[in-house]
Amino acid sequence: MGAPGEHLSLAAGLGLDPSAAERLSRYLDLLASWNERTNLTAARTAAARVDLLVRPVAPLAQRLAAGTLLDIGSGNGSPGLVLAALRPDVQATLLEPRKRRWAFLREAARAMELAVDVRRQRHDEYDGAPASTVTVRALRLPSEEIAPLVAPGGRLLVFGAAPPAHPDLAEENWDLPGVHVFTRR
Repeated sequence: MGAPGEHLSLAAGLGLDPSAAERLSRYLDLLASWNERTNLTAARTAAARVDLLVRPVAPLAQRLAAGTLLDIGSGNGSPGLVLAALRPDVQATLLEPRKRRWAFLREAARAMELAVDVRRQRHDEYDGAPASTVTVRALRLPSEEIAPLVAPGGRLLVFGAAPPAHPDLAEENWDLPGVHVFTRR
């Protein structure tokens, strides 16, 4: 799991705001604990968890638009819960249909003292308003199902393979390895 304070030290080493580093440390400590009985991540060390779940997401926080964030298939909490920790001014909704992962996300949001809406539902069951930022990690979803969830002028951030082209989504180059960014027309 890691030595006490290891997640905090590693998160602080990313140059994060101290309160954000503390929130992320609580999240990562809880993730390590839950991961022993529920497979949430392949990252087995504190350094691996920070490198996989926080480091690639942190540079996006300052570029995140104010407003709403919708994380589809939140699973282990990255990127949605990580972004919520880094930008508590953004209203975040996490969608996770699997019961154990949904329960983990609710507990993690509580431990992090974040007002995050954690819903046990799939993206195609979501009945809320389109979000100014939508995030997807390691899910292959049809573009025609994702595009309507992004508010006009909003952004879609895809961690992993880019979705198929869609006429309402224009790709931007943010020069971030493994992250595809699209703006909704």
